[in-house]
Amino acid sequence: MLKVLAGTAAVATLFSTLIDSASAQSTPGVDNRQHRQAERIYDGVQNGSLTFQETGQLMRGQARLREQERRFKSDGVVTRGERVRMHRNLNRQNRRIFRKKHN
Repeated sequence: MLKVLAGTAAVATLFSTLIDSASAQSTPGVDNRQHRQAERIYDGVQNGSLTFQETGQLMRGQARLREQERRFKSDGVVTRGERVRMHRNLNRQNRRIFRKKHN
């Protein structure tokens, strides 16, 4: 039951990531990375390598990334510095996903 709920949350994240990508300035590199990371989390839920707690932590991390992207896009322009910060945070999230899937 818990795996089903976590899987449902992962699917919801995928859809919200796609919806967020349509707003303001386009950031295809960031959007693609967020999408791939959400898929990796979903795969971890499906194959049992992520626990319910780990999935929740990673999903909150994904939500923080989407919120940061939304804030940066709010003025209609994503500056180079903002893009660098987003990719730095995506790198951190990527490492978190790997560590939690392989512990």
